[in-house]
Amino acid sequence: MSKLTDVPKRILIGRALRSDRLGETLLPKRIALPVFASDPLSSVAYAPGEVLLVLSIAGVSAYHFSPWIAVAVVVLMFTVVASYRQNVHAYPSGGGDYEVANTNLGPKAGLTVASALLVDYVLTVAVSISSGIENLGSAVPFVVEHKVLCAVAVIVLLTVMNLRGVKESGKLFAIPTYVFVAGVFIMIAWGAFRGIVLDETMKAPTADYEIKPEHGGLAGFALVFLLLRAFSSGCAALTGVEAISNGVPAFRKPKSKNAASTLALMGALAVTMFCGIIALAMTTKVRMAEYPGKDLFHNGVPVGSDYVQNPVISQVAEAVFGNGSFLFIVLAAATALVLFLAANTAYNGFPLLGSILAQDRYLPRQLHTRGDRLAFSNGIVLLAGAAALLVVIYGADSTRLIQLYIVGVFVSFTLSQIGMVRHWNRHLRAERDQAKRRHMIRSRAINTFGAFFTGMVLIVVLVTKFTHGAWVALLGMVIFYATMSAIRRHYDRVAEEIAAPDTPSEDSVRPSRVHSIVLVSKIHRPTLRALAYAKLMRSDTLEALSINVDPVETKALRTEWERRGIHVPLKILDSPYREITRPIIEYVKGLRKESPRDVVSVIIPEYVVGHWYEHLLHNQSALRLKGRLLFTPGVMVTSVPYQLDSSEAAKKRARKRSEWNAPGAVRRGPVEKRAKEPSNGNGARNGGGNGARNGGGNGKKS
Repeated sequence: MSKLTDVPKRILIGRALRSDRLGETLLPKRIALPVFASDPLSSVAYAPGEVLLVLSIAGVSAYHFSPWIAVAVVVLMFTVVASYRQNVHAYPSGGGDYEVANTNLGPKAGLTVASALLVDYVLTVAVSISSGIENLGSAVPFVVEHKVLCAVAVIVLLTVMNLRGVKESGKLFAIPTYVFVAGVFIMIAWGAFRGIVLDETMKAPTADYEIKPEHGGLAGFALVFLLLRAFSSGCAALTGVEAISNGVPAFRKPKSKNAASTLALMGALAVTMFCGIIALAMTTKVRMAEYPGKDLFHNGVPVGSDYVQNPVISQVAEAVFGNGSFLFIVLAAATALVLFLAANTAYNGFPLLGSILAQDRYLPRQLHTRGDRLAFSNGIVLLAGAAALLVVIYGADSTRLIQLYIVGVFVSFTLSQIGMVRHWNRHLRAERDQAKRRHMIRSRAINTFGAFFTGMVLIVVLVTKFTHGAWVALLGMVIFYATMSAIRRHYDRVAEEIAAPDTPSEDSVRPSRVHSIVLVSKIHRPTLRALAYAKLMRSDTLEALSINVDPVETKALRTEWERRGIHVPLKILDSPYREITRPIIEYVKGLRKESPRDVVSVIIPEYVVGHWYEHLLHNQSALRLKGRLLFTPGVMVTSVPYQLDSSEAAKKRARKRSEWNAPGAVRRGPVEKRAKEPSNGNGARNGGGNGARNGGGNGKKS
């Protein structure tokens, strides 16, 4: 199977990298920006639309509140960015919000933040991909007709790209991200020039449409509630800001300084683009409705269920550049691409956070392991699976998915900022240098304001979005929290059970005797090798054990045993129901019951075969038996392998593979000039031998 999978694996993800080359995968700021900030940068493609969708409930008259909502989002963005700049300097190890909350507020708060972030990362992938599919669908009808299939296909593609490693995926993502940012700035500048300097009238495709308000003439509390809901939807522009603080270890040195600079640049770009698109949407009279089929009217008639509502950014681009123009097409393509690639923020944040949580024993240890390309492959695959499941359940509908969004990120924002306030309080108590104290007091003030503001937004989000789907995100957080708590309890319990005591215990006391049993089905070379090995062990007692399921074969075995004069007692157990495993287990348990201080050593001769399909033809009884014996205290299981000719052929194939470079294995310069990579032969031998040993020979019937 290794041969079958090696070529496609190398083509897809590239050659394996040595552990000592981890430093080569670190990111400069120009690559780190699209890698970690593609989510907040791309969210300007749908966040303005979400604001207008909510305001449309009260009709077009409510649109004039959108600039004020934009101002509130901008203030919040600057507050969060300033707060996280303190985080990356204080906690550069990559734990981000989780580490801040865990260190300063305790494990429960840390686990709450971790649960919120994991949910948010999964939603980031689902929302970004779904929104990108919708943007692309406005130009390609096939995509709209097969939304779920296309979204899952994009998730698979992104997963493969990220399995190639952070740096390589970052290079792939940099161009579309920068093209998108440049396209939006050109659109804003050209729109401003046409409107202010040339005094031209720009009209969106929906400018002549009318909106039928679901609740007209809202006032008082109802209006305030609507504005708060619109504000919470606009806060989607802030998602992904925390990813940079989680990804500090991926930056080149000086890590904290580079991460803080990237944060500031990301904040400035996102705020400018968000405000510019909102302003142009108002100028071009974009019309959006939550249920466009029945709430949007053209010439007094509802547009109908067949109407496809294009995103705000598409309508603004059409108004500014003209439908079908070169810049319109470029921006539309870049928008769709960057929305797909926005999921990369989660693809970098989720695996890294999963690795830290696995190191702290809150998630399976496999998530802490780096793959061939030094990426956390298991975390990447887990994220992809969870996001694909959400996309299928919600039909790749970004409007439905976005209602689940934001809750998790503002939980982490708030707890992280509270944790930072406690961090500065702790350091201020010990610090005597006045210059450092002034810096700490200023940082504490920033984090205090950040905690207050994000806490208020969290309450707003929970109140306004709970019945619209936010409860699903909260349920996901509870599930993550409970699962991680259970995993931690399991690891703690296991660690406690296997901890080596300081004083002598029964585990370090030599057994009174060792009773060895060699399992025999018939006399052949594997049996003779196992008997020879057992004699070498010099056990206190040694016997051969066979199960009588066929009287004719059993009689032949006994006759051959005596003819050869094998000086090992042969014990035969009857099995009237033709079972093999149960009689052996019961016999071994009987020996343990008679002499609890003795150890029973069960020796199993096994075949080592060279082809995967041969494992299906051999060794199944041995596998079942070993699985049962593992649960029997005081029993040691030893496999004695016997290599068949096919295993020797497999060894030769493995040797050839170790000397052969798969496509994509050598990328830069001649082979002889590169540092010699370690041979795969040993890995193949380990894989072949271990797989054979695990698959092993037959304890009874071969």
